Amino acid sequence: MEIMLLRAKAYSRHLAFTELNDPSLLREKLLSLLKKCPSTKTVQQIHTQMLINFIQKPNFLLIRIIDLKDFNYASLLFHQISRPNEYAFNVMIRGLTTAWQKYSHSLKLYYQMKRLGLKPDNFTYPFVFISCANLLALNHGVSVHSSVFKIGLDEDDHVSHSLITMYARCGKLDSARKVFDEIRERDLVSWNSMISGYSKMGYAKEAVELFGRMREEEFLPDEITLVSVLGSCGDLGDLVLGKWVEGFVVKNKMDLNFYMGSALIDMYGKCGALVSARQVFDAMVNKDVVTWNAMITAYAQNGLSNEAIMLFNRMKYAGVNPDKITLIGVLSACASIGALDLGKWVDKYASQRGLRHDIFVATALIDMHAKCGSIDDALKVFEDMPVTNEVSWNAMISALAFNGRAHEALLLFERMSKEGGAARPNDVTFIGVLSACVHAGLVDEGRRLFDLMSSSFGLIPKSEHYSCMVDLYARAGHLSEAWDFVERMPEKVDEIVLGALLGACQKQKNTDVSQRVMQLLPEIESSNSGNYVISSKIFANLKMWDDSAKMRALMREKGVSKTPGCSWIGIDDPKQSNWK
Repeated sequence: MEIMLLRAKAYSRHLAFTELNDPSLLREKLLSLLKKCPSTKTVQQIHTQMLINFIQKPNFLLIRIIDLKDFNYASLLFHQISRPNEYAFNVMIRGLTTAWQKYSHSLKLYYQMKRLGLKPDNFTYPFVFISCANLLALNHGVSVHSSVFKIGLDEDDHVSHSLITMYARCGKLDSARKVFDEIRERDLVSWNSMISGYSKMGYAKEAVELFGRMREEEFLPDEITLVSVLGSCGDLGDLVLGKWVEGFVVKNKMDLNFYMGSALIDMYGKCGALVSARQVFDAMVNKDVVTWNAMITAYAQNGLSNEAIMLFNRMKYAGVNPDKITLIGVLSACASIGALDLGKWVDKYASQRGLRHDIFVATALIDMHAKCGSIDDALKVFEDMPVTNEVSWNAMISALAFNGRAHEALLLFERMSKEGGAARPNDVTFIGVLSACVHAGLVDEGRRLFDLMSSSFGLIPKSEHYSCMVDLYARAGHLSEAWDFVERMPEKVDEIVLGALLGACQKQKNTDVSQRVMQLLPEIESSNSGNYVISSKIFANLKMWDDSAKMRALMREKGVSKTPGCSWIGIDDPKQSNWK
């Protein structure tokens, strides 16, 4: 504090307070000026005069410093207060939570407050619960809730709303709903807290149902309500309700700002209504990076990769700087159409902006390079990652597997098992390594890995894993073992697996398994002419003419016709974007 005082004295010469001899007038003048201070520098000037004139108003200073978001200065001042009262603690806890997002500091200050015998109140608890929510500190949240209940603050509106948020963020939606249901007189904030909690945690159906109840009780939704509901509509594919929300916005002349516009675009994108999404996008006068991201992502996720890339170019020409969400959407589009040149440009851009080490951007880069056949570049991105997770490991393992580098994929799986830390092999990992075995014809290794799923990792094989094993055995000519896996599949076998198995039967001239397959195929994919043709050929090759004829007759009976073959080449793509 002494150092700060010496520095601040240098500023104080700019202030002329000597004419105020009356201490009360001086205090009023200083406190009045304090409210108008535009910067930390001017606050220090006022602070110096207060120290010189023995004016003790640290709480007033603390509030202004927090408004200016100067954490170091606020911390220094707070710790210089010999006996901070409840008000000082509340101001500091609020600042730590809202101004600086230092949630662990906020929680520590709450416990310090209690140790000093001070009593937290309804101004303290909401910020403590918000800190618990952001730290996912459920145990602390439950403990603080118990304290709230004991002193009778559980019915306070602000406390209840923050409690709902805390429980929802920590995944305890049942506890959040219990708090909500116990609120005697709900206001709009109450409804928004619970609907938002459901929506953000992926409970889309519950969010929409609660919104329905809210409308029945004649509460008028605001922007916060509608944005949460739009998120849930997108997750559910509920285009009807989504359109109702847009109609409500138009009817009530609500501002189509970044927040609302992006939510509408995202909802329409998830519902596959790209024309409606683009209409909202084009109607927005001002667009921020989130708005552009919503539209680019909508195109990329719906397979309209050229449109995503063209919009990305427009975004750059509009002077909007891409962020990591933009890059992920564009990289997904590049991966879909094999736009390696643009993908490399994005890679370079990410490196220049320090985004290449972001775990999500890096994983998207791995996927893009791999799908464009640049597997060594994908490996370089992976090896350069400072932090990895299951998704990044799985992306690299699958990239190696599907690019014919099966043995490297298996070696990387062993590395993941030993070096992955918290990133342990999961269902997706095993799809990758089993696919590697399929492409390399490693039957014994595939069998070992399939057994390893449950024995060493406690994973229950899913249909995708059984499909890999069927494919592995079929390609190796072990048709009986392949059929055994078909019968063991936990879910109904799909037409792709059976079609592959039928093709293997043709090569091996195996009528026994092919007949079993053909008994299942009509139930699953009765209109695929290829299956009937293959079966007919199997019987014909074995000179079983009657059975071959029956397959052709069955095709006619079911009205199935053979699709004529065709091929095409691309000479030029007028939609290919020109980027710099």
